[in-house]
Amino acid sequence: MLQFPGLGGDCNISHFITTRYGGVSTGNYASFNPGAYSGDDSICIRTNREILSDAIGISSEKIFTPFQVHGAEVRALTSSFLSLTTAEQEKYIYGADALVTDIPGVCIAVATADCVPVLLYAPDKKVVAVVHAGWRGTVQYIVEKTVRFIVGRYKANPALIQAGIGPSICKDAFEVGEEVVEAFRNAGMDLSLIMERDETTGKAHIDLWEANRNQLLVAGVLSGNVEMAGICTYSQCDDFFSARRLGINSGRILSGIVILEN
Repeated sequence: MLQFPGLGGDCNISHFITTRYGGVSTGNYASFNPGAYSGDDSICIRTNREILSDAIGISSEKIFTPFQVHGAEVRALTSSFLSLTTAEQEKYIYGADALVTDIPGVCIAVATADCVPVLLYAPDKKVVAVVHAGWRGTVQYIVEKTVRFIVGRYKANPALIQAGIGPSICKDAFEVGEEVVEAFRNAGMDLSLIMERDETTGKAHIDLWEANRNQLLVAGVLSGNVEMAGICTYSQCDDFFSARRLGINSGRILSGIVILEN
């Protein structure tokens, strides 16, 4: 598993980003696939989850990953959430692409395989968040919305928020069609900052890392508080799952964060 140096230096939280190594899955899921909605064998997923649980010291029942829909829904996990049944908890977070909590011992995570995982921590209010920002979520400003959700609900100071942009597809590998370019243009994004065209093919390439970094800055996060993994899942598909390289029926990376219990 990987960690961001800045986020990892805070003793009040713990976080992780999984790789492909150390699990029991096979084929395009080999070997460490903890993605519950990936199509992998359920026994393998459960075993991989148990390996993760043991590694981070948190029971698997306290690791929450939503069924993501490439939208911009942000859900908060509160103490009342923990009193729900497992089925009720799954229903509550179903369809969310960002989770936020201030409850210690509750690990929130998102699953990705080229999409951008973003971890957030507001140290002044002890609030953490995870965001799944694919291109569809990015054009819906999900990262900016999540920061504003933290600021609005918990009264956090955005200038203190720390952020980590995890392994995901890079600009060079993210070739897109004109309909995607149009979606970003219609969303009001400055394409000069996030798009280049290949001189040979004329095809557009969009920088999701920079697009989401810009959203953090617009929401008030300081540039110095944003860490970039700088790891392209497409080009490093031996180490990280990539849906573009392996197909949709392949494993998922989990990126998670938790407030530590005293």
